[in-house]
Amino acid sequence: MTARIALLIAALLVPAGLALARPAVREPRLHPNDLPSVPSYVQRVEPALVGLHVRADADKPSSARLGARRFGTGIVFDPRGYVVTVSYVVLDALGIEARTRDGRSVPARLVGLDLDLGLAVVRLEGERAWPAAELWPSGDLDVGALTGTVGVDDDNDLVHATTTLQAVRRFAAFWEYMLDRALLLRPSMSSWGGSAAVDERGRVVGIVSLRLGEAPYVSLAIPAEKFLAVKDELVAAGRVLSRRPRPWIGLHTAAEPGRVVVDGFNETGPARAAGFRRGDQIVGVNGVDISSQEEFYEQMWRRQAGDTIEVAVRRDDRVQVISVRSIDRHRLYPPAR
Repeated sequence: MTARIALLIAALLVPAGLALARPAVREPRLHPNDLPSVPSYVQRVEPALVGLHVRADADKPSSARLGARRFGTGIVFDPRGYVVTVSYVVLDALGIEARTRDGRSVPARLVGLDLDLGLAVVRLEGERAWPAAELWPSGDLDVGALTGTVGVDDDNDLVHATTTLQAVRRFAAFWEYMLDRALLLRPSMSSWGGSAAVDERGRVVGIVSLRLGEAPYVSLAIPAEKFLAVKDELVAAGRVLSRRPRPWIGLHTAAEPGRVVVDGFNETGPARAAGFRRGDQIVGVNGVDISSQEEFYEQMWRRQAGDTIEVAVRRDDRVQVISVRSIDRHRLYPPAR
């Protein structure tokens, strides 16, 4: 009897023992090699990126500075195939070829230029619904916010970098260009021109235009809201008609502490033959004293395109006034409609 009881107890204990010995069920885990190779913000914007290979008119002044063969990233913002990029990529374009993320080559044409912002719109040929990025105002971003820069290189490879919004400030440059609000992102990356500056959700908050400073450099991005305000006009009319054309004289300047000096000329601008000399210090515009590029542009742009601009310069300890008849710069670069 004792032996039978022992066997019965052993039989009852075997299933319990097996249950205790059964390995615990583990949740599936991704192998490191199976993890996404790019961040989610890159994945969201990538389908809307195209590489723009541009053949420009070699006889035009822009080709002397930028070359007749150019490349930049474009961002599809409208499913009909409208793409935003930086204007210097497509100035005087004779032909534009877009390469999509799946490796196809698509003809494109220039439809609009906004030289005040430094942006352009091209359209991809072909009737299809193109994947479009979401453009979003940058005003919600605080300095120090995590951002990203995403573009393609001329081999059609994806290029991206995790960046930080270093500053939001006014920016002026030598070619009669100024933004009242620019985004500065660090670090910069290769193939920056036309790349998308995105927030953590992959929304395009800016279009990268320039690389500034020294390594690791800073990228300057034009805020998306600037483009959102004018995109429909650029598509419909080829330029912004609701904004008064700025007077332009084609004078290149260098900003120095407390002063601004003449540094060169645009080959097609009226300032080239007006009597300026390199090294002239600009001390006034239209009777108003100035001491910076920003003040120079602000005073000049109070007038209208076609007005005569009176520029006071100091040369050899003497001040003289040079009169220049301004023009509407957009007439030099009409987009192909």
